[in-house]
Formats: sequence, structure tokens, C-alpha cells
Amino acid sequence: MNTLDVVFYGSILLWFCSEIYYKQKLKSRENDQKKDNSTLNILWVVIIPSVFCAVFVSEKLQIAISDHIWIKYLGLFFILSGTVFRFIIIRSLGKFFTVDVSIKEDHQIKKEGFYKYLRHPSYAFSLLSFFGLGLFLNNWISLALAFIPVFLAFRYRIKIEEKALIERFGDEYREYIRATKKLIPFIY
Repeated sequence: MNTLDVVFYGSILLWFCSEIYYKQKLKSRENDQKKDNSTLNILWVVIIPSVFCAVFVSEKLQIAISDHIWIKYLGLFFILSGTVFRFIIIRSLGKFFTVDVSIKEDHQIKKEGFYKYLRHPSYAFSLLSFFGLGLFLNNWISLALAFIPVFLAFRYRIKIEEKALIERFGDEYREYIRATKKLIPFIY
């Protein structure tokens, strides 16, 4: 195994351990209004098979995105960037971040930092990591398997989360929706 592969598997392990940590430590509290509709479970049920299938397919079928090694470096860069920036975003939300969709009694809409441009930067950077996984595997089918199912699961979660935020904040959140994009600044 070469150095690039070691860094790749290390970054996947870092991502996985961080998500397990978040799942254990950043759950909603008893007095929070839980609005999750099983989206956390759906994410886990989608993510694990998607990653497994993407890796499996990359080893069985050779449908390269590029013949050059730069694709692996770009993929690794996206994985690490997504993981690091997701951590920063989670820290910036502080007590308002939970792994399950919930509304706290003193909940506030964060509108600064990444949230000035995106309503869901944590999800955007997670998706960047999955996109990076597909690029690193350098396989068109693996890219689709690593990204599309996870994107669809996050899209469902965003729908549930935004419904809960509109119920709680009404016009204030609707105005925030008009002023920002969901996942990609200025585009989507």
C-alpha cells in the first residue's frame, strides 16, 4: 500500500470516528422538540452501503474518471476538506447542533460565517467528502454510488429540517431561505 492509500484510509477512518463521536455526544436533549422523522437512521442506512458499494465497484470494474493520479489527490483533498470544515461548522453552531433534527427552547437561526451563504453548510461539506470519495476511487460508477444516494438522503433531511425551522421561526426563516442557498453558494 502506498502513502496516498494510507492517507486515504486514515482520512476515511477519521471521518467515520468523527461521525460516531457526533452521534454519541451531540444528540438532542430531553426538553428539545424532536422533529427528526428518522432522518438520522436513513442517513446511516444509506451511507454505509453506498460507501461499501462504491469501494467494491472500484475494485471490480475499471471505468476511470481520469488516467492521471491528480484525480486521487483531488478526491483526498475534498474528503479532508469536507471533514475539517464540517467539524468547524459543528463547533460554530455550538449547543444548537444536534445529529437528530430538533429545535431547542432558545433556538436561534445562525446567519453568519458559512451560514451567510448556505443554510446547510455541514451537509454541504459532508457531501463534498462523499464526492471526494468517488473521485479518489477514480471510477464513474463509484462516484455515482458514493454521492447520489447520500445526496438524496441529505435532501430528504433538509426538507424535514426546513419544515421544522419554518414551524418554529415562520417568516424569519422564510426570509433566510430567500437570502441563501441550500448547499452550493449562489447556485443551489
